[in-house]
Amino acid sequence: MNDLLPVLRAVAEETRLRILALASRDQLTVSEFVDVLGQSQPRVSRHLKLLVEAGLLERIREGQWAYFRLAHDLGANQSLLREVIARLPTPDAMLDADQARLADLKRRRENRAIAYFRQNAARWDQLRALHVADAEIEAALLAQLPEDAESLLDIGTGTGRILQVLAPHVEHAVGIDQSREMLAVARANLARSHHGNVEIRQADMYALPLPSMSVDVVTIHQVLHYAEDPAAVLREAARVLKPGGTVLVVDFAPHDLVELRREHAHVHLGFADNQVQGWLASAGLSSDPPTHLPGRRLMVGIWRARRAERRDPVVSADRDLGRSAR
Repeated sequence: MNDLLPVLRAVAEETRLRILALASRDQLTVSEFVDVLGQSQPRVSRHLKLLVEAGLLERIREGQWAYFRLAHDLGANQSLLREVIARLPTPDAMLDADQARLADLKRRRENRAIAYFRQNAARWDQLRALHVADAEIEAALLAQLPEDAESLLDIGTGTGRILQVLAPHVEHAVGIDQSREMLAVARANLARSHHGNVEIRQADMYALPLPSMSVDVVTIHQVLHYAEDPAAVLREAARVLKPGGTVLVVDFAPHDLVELRREHAHVHLGFADNQVQGWLASAGLSSDPPTHLPGRRLMVGIWRARRAERRDPVVSADRDLGRSAR
C-alpha cells in the first residue's frame, strides 16, 4: 500500500498524465517539455520533480542537460504505469496535439543534425580528426573484422573513410547515409581509391534498404551520438546481420564536452559500456569485451557483438537425442 499510493497520487493530474504520455515516446529535457506542453518552466519542473520522486520518471544527466524518461525498474508498479498509459484516451484533442508538437520537435532535432552535415560535408574528416585519433581507431577496427567476412554495411558512412579501410578485405561493401552532400564526398573519395566493390546509397539508418540476415558485418562509426534512438539503430543493424554476423560500433565514451552538442549537433555525450552492451543484448546480439582507446580529451570505445549461428535442425535434434540417452 505504501508503494502504491504515491504512484496513484502522482498520475492523478492532467499535466502529469500528458508528461507520461510524452515520456513513453521519447526522452525530453525540461525546455522540450515546456515547448510541447505550452506551460511555464517552473510549472513543468514541479510536475517532473513529483514524477521522479514517485519513481515514474528517471532523470538522466548529460553535461549541462538533463533528460527525463519513463522509469524502467518499477517492480510491481511497472505494469500499473503501462496500464495507465495504455488507458489514455485516443483520440483526444489535447494528447493528439502534444504528440503532433513532439513529432515537430523531433523533426527539428533531425534537421539540425542534417544541416550540420551539409554545412560541414567537405571538411568532415578534418573536424573529426580534432576529436579522434583516426589511424589508431581504424587499425583497431580492422583487427576486429572477421577474416571470413564477405559482405559489409557501413551505417552513416559520411566521407566513406571506413569503407576505404575495410572494403579491400571483403567481397562487397555498402555505405549508407542520409545526407546527399556527404554521399557526394564519399563517392569522390572512393573513386580516388579505386574501390570497385563498394556501393553508396542514400538511406535512413532506422530503415535499412537491405533484407534481413543479408550482411556479414555492420559498422557504425561515430554515428550513434547523433541518433535520437541509438537502440533502434542497433536493432535495425541486428536485423540485417546473417547468423554468425558481427556488428562493430565505434563511438565516444561518456564525456563532458558540452560544446560538441552546442556546436556540432551531438545528441549524446558519449556512451557507457553497459549502455551499449544492453542495447546490443536487447537486439539479440552477444557482446565481446569492449576496446577502449584513450585520446587527448575523449576516449573512444569499440563495441563488438555477434548474432548467434543458426542451428541446423537435424544436427540439433541428434545432439539433443544424444544428451537424453546419456
